[in-house]
Amino acid sequence: MYLIVGLGNPGRDYVGTRHNVGFEALDVIASKYDIKLNKEKFRAVYGEGRIGGERVILAKPQTFMNLSGESVREIMSWYKIAPENLIVIYDDISLEVGTLRIRPKGSAGGHNGVKNIIYQLSTDIFPRIKIGIGAPKTPEYELIDYVLGKFQKEEVDILIKVAIKVAEAVEVIIENGTELAMSKFNGKVTD
Repeated sequence: MYLIVGLGNPGRDYVGTRHNVGFEALDVIASKYDIKLNKEKFRAVYGEGRIGGERVILAKPQTFMNLSGESVREIMSWYKIAPENLIVIYDDISLEVGTLRIRPKGSAGGHNGVKNIIYQLSTDIFPRIKIGIGAPKTPEYELIDYVLGKFQKEEVDILIKVAIKVAEAVEVIIENGTELAMSKFNGKVTD
C-alpha cells in the first residue's frame, strides 16, 4: 500500500496559492484514477483507490503546512505503511515554474511541511515530488507573502501540464521505482 500526500493549507483563502500546488496536483491524481477524496480522519481529507495495480491512499493534511507530519504519521501508523511507500508532493521555490524534481530521499530544503514530516517519521528516506513555483523576483519580497500569493494566468497554464506529469510520475514510482521516474520526469515540463 502507498500513501500519496499533497501538501498545502486548508481553506478557501489558500486555493490557488503557490504553497498549495501539492493539493492541486493531488486533485489531478484523484481525477485521473477516479479516487474520491471524500473521507475525513487523521486530520486529513483522503480517499482510497488503486494506481498501477497497488492500493493507495491519497491525502491532503488539514493541519496547515507546518504540521503536515502529524497527519502523515497518523495515517502511516494506522495503515502500517513503510516510509519508502510514502510519496510527498509539494512546492519548491528553488525550482522555476514548470520544473519537476523527484528524489528518493533528502533534507527538507527549508520546506517546513517536509521538515515536519521528517521530524514526525524520524526519517528522510521517502520519495518526494517537488513542483517548481519560482522565487520572488525582488529580494525585499517577504517569502511568506510570496508562497501564499496566487499564480499568474500564464503560470497556471504551465502548472496544469505539470500536475498531469506528476500523476504520471506517481504511477511510474509505484510500478517501476523512483530512479526511473527521476530519469523520465526530472526537468522542465514542455508538453
